[in-house]
Amino acid sequence: MPYTLEQADILIDLAQQTLRLPKHNKFYVISSGKNGIGEQENSGKTPRGWHRVAQKIGGEAQKNSVFIARQPTGEIYDQQLAQQFPQRDWILSRILWLDGLEAGFNQGEGCDTFKRYIYIHGTPETEPMGIPMSHGCIRMKNDEIIELFELISEQALVYISEQALKDSY
Repeated sequence: MPYTLEQADILIDLAQQTLRLPKHNKFYVISSGKNGIGEQENSGKTPRGWHRVAQKIGGEAQKNSVFIARQPTGEIYDQQLAQQFPQRDWILSRILWLDGLEAGFNQGEGCDTFKRYIYIHGTPETEPMGIPMSHGCIRMKNDEIIELFELISEQALVYISEQALKDSY
């Protein structure tokens, strides 16, 4: 790819379960795919490599707003709702929908990040951070995804690394 880590707006380190915004000097603990790392469709794994933020969704939504299929349901997540729908994969507050930029790796047939609906999104505060627990997406605390959403733009360049990244970027 013609990109360098210095160009990335968002650096995601799957080894350390972190997300950094080097240009804003921000650092967050995240949760990636519990099935591990990989690009294969229907794998539940978090894809690697270069991506862009294809769409920002939910900018006007209240914190803890529930999204299904990228649409707000009108629900606000709380413990009662969680007990009512125990099987839901909660997507809350904001969505940054990622699009792979590497043909044949994270873009295209059988491995397409965008068609796999891989997002950076909010999750219930009860969900642990720092360990892989998602269905392939990057989960963040709600206050942090709201902050991230405000700091970056659509088309922002995202690098997802399997190896630990140095702190120098």
